[in-house]
Amino acid sequence: MPSDTKARIQAVARELFVRQGVQNTSLRQISERLGITKPALYYHFSSRDDLVRSIVQPMVEDIERFVRDRRSGDPRQLLDDYFELIWRHRDVLVMMIRELSTLSYLDLGTRMFEWRRELIAMLLGPELTQAQHIRATVALGGMSDCAVEYAHLPLEEVKPTAVEAAAVVLGI
Repeated sequence: MPSDTKARIQAVARELFVRQGVQNTSLRQISERLGITKPALYYHFSSRDDLVRSIVQPMVEDIERFVRDRRSGDPRQLLDDYFELIWRHRDVLVMMIRELSTLSYLDLGTRMFEWRRELIAMLLGPELTQAQHIRATVALGGMSDCAVEYAHLPLEEVKPTAVEAAAVVLGI
C-alpha cells in the first residue's frame, strides 16, 4: 500500500499529466503543487519516468489479470466487464492518447495488442476470419475511445451505449 505522501504525489501527477501531458509536466510543478520539496518527491520516485510507471502499472496489472483469469462465457458480460475495467483507468488512457510516448512505458503498445488479441479470442473464439478480426478491433478500440472521449460523463450514461454498439459490431 503506497504511503499517503506517495499516493498524493501520484494523484497530483496524474491530474497534471492528463491536463498538460507527461513531457510538459515537471517534477518541480508537482512538488510545488503539493507544497513539498523536490528532494521529498525524489524520496518517493527516482524520476518522472518512475512516477509515470507507478501510475500506469495498476492499469497494466488489472488488464493482465482480467485477460489471464477470464474464461470464455457470455460475450456481452465480457464486454460489459471490460468496459468497466477501462473506465476505471480512463485517466491513464487519456494520458496515453494525449501523449503517445506514454505507450513506451512498460512496453504498452505491444502489450495492448496482445491483450486485444486475447480478448477477441475470448469473445469470438480462436478461428476467425479477417473480417471478424477487423470488426472486433473496431469494437474494442471504439469502447476504449468512448472511455477517453466521454470520460467527463457518468459511467451509466456511456457504458450502455458503448457496450451495445460493440456488441452490434461484433454480431453478438
